Amino acid sequence: MPLGIRIFLVYLMFIGLTGYFVLNTVMEEIRPGVRQSTEETLVDTANLLAEILRDDFKAGTLSENRWPQLLNEYGERQPNASIWGLAKNQVNHRIYVTDARGIVVLDSSGTAVGQDYSRWNDVYLTLRGQYGARSTRSDPQDAGSSVMHVGAPIRDNGQIIGVVTVAKPNSSLQPYVERTERRLLGYGAGLIVLGLLFGALLSWWLSASLRRLTAYAQAVSEGRRVAVPHYRGGELQQLATAVEQMRTQLEGKAYVERYVHTLTHELKSPLAAIRGAAELLEGEMPTEQRQRFVSNIDSESARLQQLIERLLNLAQVEQRQGLEERVEVPLAALLDQVLQAQAARIEGRHLRIEQNVAAGISLSGEPFLLRQALGNLLENALDFTPVGGVVRCSAVRVDGQLAFTLFNETAAIPDYALPRLTERFYSLPRPETGRKSTGLGLNFVEEVIKLHGGALQIGNVDGGVEVRLRLP
Repeated sequence: MPLGIRIFLVYLMFIGLTGYFVLNTVMEEIRPGVRQSTEETLVDTANLLAEILRDDFKAGTLSENRWPQLLNEYGERQPNASIWGLAKNQVNHRIYVTDARGIVVLDSSGTAVGQDYSRWNDVYLTLRGQYGARSTRSDPQDAGSSVMHVGAPIRDNGQIIGVVTVAKPNSSLQPYVERTERRLLGYGAGLIVLGLLFGALLSWWLSASLRRLTAYAQAVSEGRRVAVPHYRGGELQQLATAVEQMRTQLEGKAYVERYVHTLTHELKSPLAAIRGAAELLEGEMPTEQRQRFVSNIDSESARLQQLIERLLNLAQVEQRQGLEERVEVPLAALLDQVLQAQAARIEGRHLRIEQNVAAGISLSGEPFLLRQALGNLLENALDFTPVGGVVRCSAVRVDGQLAFTLFNETAAIPDYALPRLTERFYSLPRPETGRKSTGLGLNFVEEVIKLHGGALQIGNVDGGVEVRLRLP
């Protein structure tokens, strides 16, 4: 199972369990919380009524004045109130008054006058100076029919002479409880979904970051040139830096070993020729023959110098992971520089140069490397073009890229050699001298073009050979 999915599943389990326990705890506290708040209001109301009714209760005129009518009118009121979006169209308080014996003397419902309520806790406890409250079901079989009762003492000079009880059915609170539960569930579900979305994004980001590091490591192991992933600080940046340092150290060691072997192998031939010529020069020989051996030493020394310089240039390009600069380079002007450097050779062999590159065409890259690459291509083309032959350059824009072609009139490249032309140290004999080059020129060109994000192709066409470059 991918790491990102495992992280998301752990996060999902954590968010799910946390959300469940938090929501469950809060949901269980909603109903008691609403009832506690309502009970506190009932206490205030009962004590207020106890003070209002005290004088009439002491005078014994409670049931003779307008109080029964007032309570009856109170029960018939229709508030038509909208409380936080919930309609309230009737009052729900029941108010009754009992004397010191617990006998009901006034009841807003008009049903309990004369009954003995002395055994109910709201009356029983209040008459004894304690806090009197009870919750009783109107229907013993219906848990939702419970009614809260809160009593308050009526005092005369500190003596309890009666009790005022205010009652309110819990069913009148149910709409508010249900609305609060619905809103809480909605908010809770939204937060959980938001948390899971955040967890999914976090898992995706972490997985994508690790995939980039994995792809980088795989590319390095395959020898491909890729840039190290960039992160904004943190452990991933430290890991990317550590991987890059490890790659640099390992590649540097392997690179040095490979080049030491290569250089040793390639230097054997010219060194052997120089040593052999030097040994022969120690003896007596005609001046003409001596001059020939001196010329051999000079040419082999030049070959050594060329080999070393090209190896150094190639090593510099191969070790780079990207361009040091990227600017717009006019292609026509760049070709003019390269052709001017070979002007003496071109004129000496009477070659015809056809440059079909418009002045407005440019490419994006590092000017120095591009000039070296084009110089190698032109030098290679001149080596194989016969006296009086044609070398043609052209360029067009195709799908946002520059397509550059270099044609030179020459014999076709053998089929067996075509796949190996950019192979290091592989070279074909030059037509005029029969000698091979260092075999590093086209390899260098290929590395430069790859560094610029392009591609190199070499193939036979009618009348000669064509090199095709694709560059940004």
